[in-house]
This record gives sequence, structure tokens and C-alpha cells, in this order.
Amino acid sequence: MKRPNLIFIVADDLGYADLGCYGGRSEPFGPVSPVLDALAAQGLLFTQGYANSPVCSPTRFGLMTARYQYRLRGAAEEPINSKSRGSKTLGLPPEHPTLPSLLRDAGYRTALVGKWHLGFPPEFGPLKSGYEESFGPLAGGVDYFTHCDSSGQHDLWIGDERQPQEGYLTDLLSRRAVDYVERMAGQPAPFFLSLHYTAPHWPWETRDDAAKAPAIRDNLFDLASGNIHVYRRMIHHMDEGIGWLMDALARTGQIENTLVVFTSDNGGERFSDNWPLVGGKMDLTEGGIRVPWIAHWPTQIKPGGVSRQLCMTMDWSATMLAAAGVAAHPDYPLDGVSLLPVLRDASHSFARPLHWRMNHRGQRALRDGDWKYLMVDGNEYLFDIPQDERERANRARLEPQRLESMRAAWLAWNATMPPIPPDATVSLGYSSKDMPQR
Repeated sequence: MKRPNLIFIVADDLGYADLGCYGGRSEPFGPVSPVLDALAAQGLLFTQGYANSPVCSPTRFGLMTARYQYRLRGAAEEPINSKSRGSKTLGLPPEHPTLPSLLRDAGYRTALVGKWHLGFPPEFGPLKSGYEESFGPLAGGVDYFTHCDSSGQHDLWIGDERQPQEGYLTDLLSRRAVDYVERMAGQPAPFFLSLHYTAPHWPWETRDDAAKAPAIRDNLFDLASGNIHVYRRMIHHMDEGIGWLMDALARTGQIENTLVVFTSDNGGERFSDNWPLVGGKMDLTEGGIRVPWIAHWPTQIKPGGVSRQLCMTMDWSATMLAAAGVAAHPDYPLDGVSLLPVLRDASHSFARPLHWRMNHRGQRALRDGDWKYLMVDGNEYLFDIPQDERERANRARLEPQRLESMRAAWLAWNATMPPIPPDATVSLGYSSKDMPQR
């Protein structure tokens, strides 16, 4: 069988229910995400899919390596911030095998269009970790018009060079992705494209808000601005760009044998809709880690499928390697598990325990089957997720044996991971003094 093209699309801080296909509300202009809704209808939608972390850069370590991010020092930062510029340790080590490097070495063309957030030059960067070409910001959050990060530095790069460009960042990324798939058409080698949007991450700017950029240059968190309508318009701009990309795949005859996967790097932030989940970014409650997962691959995935298979970011990286027929590096065995059997049969399922930990608030979590073990601020919880997705009915006192068993399982897993370094940092952009918390 001809090896498929692979496209991994990642939104930034998108909530579980922000898309129409996950129950999201429409706006006065119409549906917020018609393109992604159509991809879900034509492909496979996962209702129990998770991110490797409730904050951006740790999840990206998991995506890139197909391994638990806790194995790498840089991923202990929650998240990597601008103060790590110049660090020799806070980034993705170039010697570590990655999804793009393994694919590249197996004959794939590789490109990153969008956010990197895995360490700064000269020690780290996309071209050092398997991408043949890259375009986008290296930091966590940037202004959509000036393309400057929170420290005020211009942060739009082509490869290893800063390249100032005019335009709304979401559209620049979408057009660059279209250009890439058009250039790959007719090439003998398949391609792997990472399309990592910054949308709908702060600052809260639509295509029409260029005049706003100077006012927020010193506070990209944009704490005194934004609303659900601006936020949903930002999602819509991203959705339109994904439509341009899918049209380009169809126009160039590449859509049938291209696996397109869409997700978010973590749960929603201030203006996100996570219903029926609680919590959000930085939380190991469901709203911080359960995210949309959509897969589209016409030659392999039947339309209209819905799966309750448990999975997380690194499983999709393992899936792409399996789809390409590429093995892991023997010295770096994968923690991710291939989902190819589920893609080919939406009713297929298998046991898949999922583990998390956070320095922030001493959080820990284990999802195993229907049950979830959670600790926050030293308090332990036990939830039957299918019966209580909002995690309001704590079963810990009623089922002490199950609690003990799941606690022991989490501790056993944690013992296989390096400890959290004492100098690891937690970076919070806002607190209850800025807005009331639940």
C-alpha cells in the first residue's frame, strides 16, 4: 500500500465543546466550525480523547516524542516561558528521536507550519528535531499582527531566520500550509506536515483587530479584553484556513490517501466552552485535558464514526508512525500506542490507562476504563466518568478499595518517571485577582 501523507493539526487552548461537532453553539454569523464539523462527519470523532498535559509545551513534548513528556527536563516547565531563552536544557534535545525525524529518516518530507514552543535557538529548534523546513513562532504566545512575543521580541521565523511579514497570523499559517501541500503534489515521497495554530490562544484578536495590537503589546494576556464572540470568531478564522488546506489536498489529488488529525494542545482557557466538563488549562480535571480529536482518511476511515476509545496526544504520534510503517528508535521505546485498529473499525476498543502529573497544585490523575483517580492540593477524588463527567460526585469514601488500587497504580507508574526537578517553574498568567475562579 502506498504510504499516506500525514497532517497533524493542533489548535491552541481550544475547549472540548468549542466546535459544533462537540455540541458547541453557533454565532450570529452562523456555525463556528463548519469545516471541522464536516471532517468529523466524513471521518471519525473521539469523545474520550485527551491531551498529554493541561498546558501547552509539555503536550508538545509528548506529541514530538510519542513518549510521556515527563522523561525530558524541558517538559517539567509549566510551560516554557520567555525566561528560558538562551537555556541549554529547557527544550527538546536535538539528539532525541522525534515523530518528524523518524519519518524524515524513513523517506518522508517534513515541515512545521506554526507554533514550536519547545526551546529557543541556538540550542533548540524545529530544524534540529526532524523538520526540513519551518515557518512560525518559537515562543508560547504572540500577537496576531505584530508577531511579537510577551517579551516584545519579534517571533516569526522561517527556519533559523527571523522573517517579518505582514498579516493576521492564523491566515499566514493557513496559506503557508496550502503552499506546502501544493509543492508536495506529484512528489515521489510522502509528506508529514505539522500545522500548529496559535488560535484561539490569547491575545483576543480577530482579522479586524489590527488597531488593537499597540495597546496590548505590554500585556499579551489581554486581561481586560475579549469575549466569547471574539473568541469564536478566532476559531472560525482557523476553521476557514483548514478549509483552504482541505481544498488544496482535493485540488491536487492528495486527499484520499492523507491522514488528517485535528486536536488541541490542552483544554480551554478563559472564553472556552468545555461543557459538560469542569476546569480548564492547567487543571487535571476533565476540562483541562479532554480535548477534541478528529481523524479523516478516506481510504481507511469510514464516514460518521464515533469512538469512546481512551487515547492521548502521544498515541496519535504513534499512530502516524504505524501508518507510515516506521518503527521507534530501539533506545527510545514509545509510550504512545497506535490507534490504527480504531481508525479502521470505530467499534474496536482496548484497555488504555492514561497518567498525568502536574507540579502546579501537586496534581495527579489516572484514567483507567470508566474510572478516574485525581489529586489536587492534597485532596483525593474518585470519579465514575461516564456517569459523572463533571466530576462532582466523589466516590472515594464509598469505594476505598478502588481508590487504594488506583492510587497504587498511579504511584507505580510515577516511580518509572524522573522526579519533578526542584527548579521547575510554574507560570500563571492570571489569578483570582484578575477574574473570579470556580
